Amino acid sequence: MTDRSDRNFRILHGEVVTPRGTFHDGAVAVRNGIITYVGSTAGLPEGTGEQAETIAAKGGYVLPGFIDVHVHGGMLEDFSVPSKQAFDAITKLHCSQGTTSMLATTMTLPKTVIEEVLAQVHSYRSGDMPYAKLAGVHLEGPFISPKWPGAQNPAHIVPPNRDWVEAWEERYPGLIKQVTFAPEREGAHDLIRYLRSKGIVAAAGHTDATYEEIMAAVEVGLHHAVHAFNAMTPFHHRKPGTAGAVLSSPAISAEIIADGIHVHKAGIQLLAEVKKNHNLLLITDAMSAAGLGDGEYMLGDLPVVVKDNVCTLRDSEGTLAGSTLTMIRGFRHLVREIGLSVERASEAASLNPAKLIRIDHLTGSVETGKQADLLLLDGEDLELHKVWVEGRLFRG
Repeated sequence: MTDRSDRNFRILHGEVVTPRGTFHDGAVAVRNGIITYVGSTAGLPEGTGEQAETIAAKGGYVLPGFIDVHVHGGMLEDFSVPSKQAFDAITKLHCSQGTTSMLATTMTLPKTVIEEVLAQVHSYRSGDMPYAKLAGVHLEGPFISPKWPGAQNPAHIVPPNRDWVEAWEERYPGLIKQVTFAPEREGAHDLIRYLRSKGIVAAAGHTDATYEEIMAAVEVGLHHAVHAFNAMTPFHHRKPGTAGAVLSSPAISAEIIADGIHVHKAGIQLLAEVKKNHNLLLITDAMSAAGLGDGEYMLGDLPVVVKDNVCTLRDSEGTLAGSTLTMIRGFRHLVREIGLSVERASEAASLNPAKLIRIDHLTGSVETGKQADLLLLDGEDLELHKVWVEGRLFRG
C-alpha cells in the first residue's frame, strides 16, 4: 500500500466545481490523499489542515482530474506495444495535461498481442503507477466492421467473440472496462449480454449498423458510442444510421473528440445539446504522436503522418488516425469554441467518464471521501497550473 501520510494540503479562495454547484471563494482540504472538506473558505472548520501546505487558488478553478476512457498513447509510445517504459511515458505525458485516470486503449490487433497488452496492464496496475492511473483496458476492436476500419488494420478484424472476452475476464477480473465493436455483426448480441452481466461497457464503434440495428442492440444492453460521428454510418433524414441512433437515444452515452478536426463545431454543439443527462464524454483518442510535433509515427501496426496536428494514415486518402489531443486542450475547446460552461465541460471530462466505467465512488468529482484527483486552472485563460493524483502533486 502506498504511503499517503505526506499528502496533506488545503486549497483556499478558488472557484471549486462540484456536483452540488460551484463554491465561489471555495476551499478543499485533503488529508492522506483523501478529500476531507469541500465548501466555502469562510466555512472551513477552524484548524482544518493548518499544519499542512496551503495553496492560494487566487480565484482559479479547482476541478476534478480528467478521466480519458479512449487514449492510445503519446511520446512515441503506444499501449499496443506494451511495456512499463511505454506506460510510464504515456501516463506521464497525459498527467501533465490534467488526466489523472485513463483506460489503456488497444487497436484491432492479433489475439496474442491483445493478450500481451492485458497481461502487461495487469502487471503495471499492481505497482505504484506514479503518474495518471490506468483504471483498466478499453478494447477498441478487433470485433469491428470491415466497412468502417478507420485507422485499424483490416487484416486483424474478426467477428464478435464472447469466448475470447470471457476467457480474458476470467483471467483478469475487472481489468476490461470497455469493449468497442460493430453491434450489427453476428455474435454481437451474445457479447453484449455477457458484457452487461459483468458491468463492462458495451460500445458501438467502427460500425456499419443501421438505426434499427443499433436500437435492437440497445434492447439487449448496448449503451455507449465511441468517437461520435467518426467511423459510423452517418445521419440521413430517411436513414438515420448509427449517428441518428446516438443522437436520438437517451440510453446511449457518446464520446467526442473536441479538437476542431474530427467533428465540426455545429456537430459537437448538437451532440452536447441532446446529451445533457451525464451522457457526453470528452476523449482524446490520442496516439503516439501526442506531445510531439509533425512527422511520421505508428498507430498500432499502421504508419501515420502528422501535419499541423492532423493525423492521417500514410497510405490513404486522408483517413484520420487518432489525434494529438490532450484533455486540457479538449476541455478548453468545449468551453471557448463550443460554448459549454466550465461546469458542463468538467462533467464531460471527469464525472461522466467516471460513471461510465464505474469508478465514480473513487474519483471524478470534488467531494468529501473521494481521492484527491484535483486540478488547479487559471480563472481567466484556463491554463493548467497544478495536478494532484490521489493527493500527490505531479512534478513532471
